This record gives sequence, structure tokens and C-alpha cells, in this order.
Amino acid sequence: MCDTIKKILKVVAIIVAIAAAGAAVYVVVKKVLDKKKAKAEDLESYVACSCLDDEPIPVEEN
Repeated sequence: MCDTIKKILKVVAIIVAIAAAGAAVYVVVKKVLDKKKAKAEDLESYVACSCLDDEPIPVEEN
């Protein structure tokens, strides 16, 4: 009977190890995708300074 319990515990341990590895992969992939998404959003909201080139800035002369 003791051998049966050991086998069951080994199977449970293997399942837990596989689940933990899957969770670790999920967390890493999620972080990488979040960084890429944030970088893409930064580029979308970027406004070039050249939009001010159409209107000259008045300069006061002393």
C-alpha cells in the first residue's frame, strides 16, 4: 500500500511541476507582449516638432 501512495504522489508532483512551468511561461510571454504593446502605443502618440515649422515664432529684437 505504501508503494501505491508513493506512485500517486509522484504523479501529482509531476502534474504540479508541469503546471508551474506553464504558469512561468505564461508570465514571461505576458510581460514581453505588454512591453511591445507599450512601445507601440508610445510611437502612436508621438508628435513631431516639425508641426510648428509652418508658423514662425516671433522674435523680439532689442
